[in-house]
Amino acid sequence: MAFLAAQCVNKDKQPAAEPAEETEWTILFDGSGTDQWRDTESEQFPAHGWVVEGDVLTVLGEKEGEPGGHDIISKKRYANFELELEARLTEGANSGIKYQVTDDFPGKEGSFLGLEYQLLDNERHPDAQNGRDGNHKMASLYDMIPPPGDLTIHPPGGWNKVRIVLDGNRVEHWLNDEKVLEFDRRSLAFRELVSLSKYKDLENFGELDEGYLLLQGHGNDVSFRNIKIRTW
Repeated sequence: MAFLAAQCVNKDKQPAAEPAEETEWTILFDGSGTDQWRDTESEQFPAHGWVVEGDVLTVLGEKEGEPGGHDIISKKRYANFELELEARLTEGANSGIKYQVTDDFPGKEGSFLGLEYQLLDNERHPDAQNGRDGNHKMASLYDMIPPPGDLTIHPPGGWNKVRIVLDGNRVEHWLNDEKVLEFDRRSLAFRELVSLSKYKDLENFGELDEGYLLLQGHGNDVSFRNIKIRTW
């Protein structure tokens, strides 16, 4: 398993993925509105479970028998992109940022599934000990590639800067301006990792030409701000 992950994160094979300097950012959320996002169950932003306070967008967790917010997705699909945002966890929280998302995998129609940048309180949430070699921990490619063990992670209550770059086949995860991992999403090594993961029955998982972005509601309070994207 460690060997397969190393094949996917070999930093010597390709230059760093970078968009053209002239590419402009598109704001997906800065507190001025939620019109770039919709409920997975309708074309509208959810009326319950998500709140906007100033420039912060928060998904609410389950409380006293009340259901929390569920997933929201971008209204647009994206191919090559650089996504930046800040995320703030509460103690014991679990969430994620998914990309290359679709709801039409055979046998899973209606379920929005894609590659996931894991957001997790490693110290308090039990999922940090699940998976293989740490591939459920903060900033991992969930259930597939673990992050290194020496990341700078701000604890619950603090903001962590997330960056995801998808350039053709090449994908990078960044956390607080440190590159966490990179992989070729159409390589044999990547496909082998898919075959060992929970996504093994999803045809061409992670290899779409374009897909939605998704902010996950997973039963805990998690906040997002300064969400922006640029494409090429």
